[in-house]
Amino acid sequence: MDSLQKNLKWKGRRGPVVLVIMDGVGYGKYREGDAVADSKMDALTAIKAASLHTKLKAHGKAVGLPSDDDMGNSEVGHNAMGCGRVFNQGAALVSQAIASGAMFEGKAWKEITENVTRGAGNSGATRKNALHFIGLFSDGNVHSHMDHLKAMIRRAKEDGIERVRIHTLFDGRDVGETSALEYIDPFEEFLKSLNDGGFDAKIASGGGRMWITMDRYGANWEMVHRGWETHVHGKGRLFKSAREAVETYRGEIPGIIDQDLKEFVITGEDGKPVGTIEDGDSVVYFNFRGDRALEITAAFEEDSFDKFDRGRRPVVCYAGMMEYDGDTHVPKRYLVSPPAIDLTMGEYLAASGIRTLAISETQKYGHVTYFFNGNRTGKFDDKLEDYEEIKSDVVPFEQRPWMKCADIADTVIRAIGSGNYDFIRLNFPNGDMVGHTGVYQAVICSMEAMDIQIGRIRKAVDEAGAVLLITADHGNSDDMYEHDKKTGEVSRKADGTPKAKTSHSLNPVPCIVYDPAYKGEYETGDKALREGLGISSIAATCMELLGFIPPKDYDPSVLVMK
Repeated sequence: MDSLQKNLKWKGRRGPVVLVIMDGVGYGKYREGDAVADSKMDALTAIKAASLHTKLKAHGKAVGLPSDDDMGNSEVGHNAMGCGRVFNQGAALVSQAIASGAMFEGKAWKEITENVTRGAGNSGATRKNALHFIGLFSDGNVHSHMDHLKAMIRRAKEDGIERVRIHTLFDGRDVGETSALEYIDPFEEFLKSLNDGGFDAKIASGGGRMWITMDRYGANWEMVHRGWETHVHGKGRLFKSAREAVETYRGEIPGIIDQDLKEFVITGEDGKPVGTIEDGDSVVYFNFRGDRALEITAAFEEDSFDKFDRGRRPVVCYAGMMEYDGDTHVPKRYLVSPPAIDLTMGEYLAASGIRTLAISETQKYGHVTYFFNGNRTGKFDDKLEDYEEIKSDVVPFEQRPWMKCADIADTVIRAIGSGNYDFIRLNFPNGDMVGHTGVYQAVICSMEAMDIQIGRIRKAVDEAGAVLLITADHGNSDDMYEHDKKTGEVSRKADGTPKAKTSHSLNPVPCIVYDPAYKGEYETGDKALREGLGISSIAATCMELLGFIPPKDYDPSVLVMK
């Protein structure tokens, strides 16, 4: 591809451009529950006071989601920042494919349904083959949406499938932290309304998303192993219903939230699991987001698999909702094609000879690499790009809220001073990963720990004559309590304490340009940056700070270059 055109009027600074992504850190709408505002962040405050700054949109249509009621997330956020434009993302693409009927006319849907309807499989002539759905059981619209699941179940019945089993992964993260029953009860009624004329649809198993199945980046394969045993083999604690499982665990483990609920298996009147996955069945993993889909997909698809002992591996027809990795073509079969993203910032910078470092810890490593590069695995140029992953702790994040921010900063500081890089991008996961726990004190700790490291990075930027651009992919830690939508008052539990909010926020995020050598090369009349933009403008901003003219089809930079 062509390299970027250089800006002959301004060629950038002596040191590198350093892009700091404070994952899950926005500007809170409510003062009460804003852990970012409550934290003592002296370094960030000082940087902001010495910088040009503005706010950016990081949710809804600004990141390719269907409506502005949809909260942003790390995947679409990094797509937008790295790609410089807004592409329709998973939720919108799936909804469109269902509404138009394109999903059900596609080859993948026909293969999984015909596989079920054409025979009884190898597990015995008395058993009808089943279509299984595994995925996040909520309408959070970040990994999945209940409406998509319901539409597929309805269509399965229309297509002659008689046996459907659902394996529910409770959310409590992108929706209310203890909202599981608000989804179970109406869903059971939905299934009941369909179960006639020989059609048999049941919830078969489940558990919390942070306990089974939905690990990412190879951080904790034991989660996936538990999910495999639960969904496939029907091994786990037995209950007569999903409601009974949730109520039992809540009674036994006070304070447990949905994302941490233990695994469960539903039994029939004979006391046996109602929905093990057998030879001849079909399986749809109905999450549209890729990061927490790749590992369970590997367990179903890979012949040479060594992450855990799968035991009996059923011969099934497996499909993902979307293609989760476009480079390795995983899964082999998928229902909806992902957005075609090309001409990303990383690709342009590599073609322009820019030396780049991308770094985070395991929990967000894929975001500053794969997602930032437009859902692309691997580098654009091995000689120009270095990617570094700091291994995350495998413990609940509230127990180590500082995470690996110091280790990330250590590497970044060395990289800034080395002179080996022109562009450095990093992600501090603290605000998002700890924010999802709902533990307010831990979030405060995570923010202040991150702030210390940002202060250290600023010193390195000063010494190297570099530029520091600080932003975020979406909000989270800025909105830690549930609020009444009409009054804005904090919602409280029976004991008077605030109800924790563990999902992302709809709030704007910072865009801070700290340029210690700034001499008026870019400014508007009042020296403020452009307003009303989204985080897709980060790409053009970085390009301009590096001394290039951004592509014409990129969303505008926050800068106004002279």
